[in-house]
Amino acid sequence: MGYNVAIDGPAGAGKSTIAKLVAEKKGYIYVDTGAMYRGLAIHFLDRGIKAEETDKVIEACKDAEVQICYENGTQQVYLNGVNITGRLRDEAVGRMTSQCSVIPRVREKLLDLQREIARTQDVIMDGRDIGTCVLPNADVKIYLTASVETRARRRFDELTAKGESCDFDEIARDIKERDARDMNRETAPLKKAEDAVLVDSSDMTIEEVVQRISQLCR
Repeated sequence: MGYNVAIDGPAGAGKSTIAKLVAEKKGYIYVDTGAMYRGLAIHFLDRGIKAEETDKVIEACKDAEVQICYENGTQQVYLNGVNITGRLRDEAVGRMTSQCSVIPRVREKLLDLQREIARTQDVIMDGRDIGTCVLPNADVKIYLTASVETRARRRFDELTAKGESCDFDEIARDIKERDARDMNRETAPLKKAEDAVLVDSSDMTIEEVVQRISQLCR
C-alpha cells in the first residue's frame, strides 16, 4: 500500500510549490494532475478524436493509462507505456485538454488513475478536493491557505518580476471571486476535510511551510 499525503487549499496558496518540495525532501512522487489531463488529451489526439465528439472521448478513456514517475529527479509522464513528456506543452494538447476536462467521464477516468497511483506508491497530491474526494483515506491531510492579501501580493510580485503590468486590487478581487466559485461549485467544492491539519502560510516562508508539513509525514 502506498503512503498518501493530500494538500488542498485555495488558489495562490502555494500548494504545487510546497508539494513538489515536500516530495523531493521525503522521496514521494508528486502527482501532477494537470499533466495527467494533458496525457489523456494526447491519447484523444492520437486517435483523431475531436473535443466535441464526446461519445468517442468517453469510449477512448477505456484504453488509456497515464502514469507519472521520476527519472533522475525529473518528472516523466507515460501514456500506455510510451514516454510523452516532450509533447505535454504542445499548443494542440493544451487546447484539447481545456475542452475535454469538462467532460465528467474524463474526470472520472483520472480519478481512477490517480487513486491507482496512490494505492501502489508513496505520493503527495495537491488540489481542491484531494482530501475530501480523490484520496479521502490519505494518511496525512493538509489544508494550506493564506490570506487574500498575502496570495494577491505573491501573485503581484510574480507577475511584476516577469515584467508584466498588473493591478494589485484587481488580482485580489479575482482571488476572492475564484474562492467563491471553488467553495460553492456543485461538484467537489473546496473545503477543509474534517481530519485535515490547517496550515496558514500568511506569515511563513516557503522553507517553514515545507518543514511544518514534512514533520507531519513519515
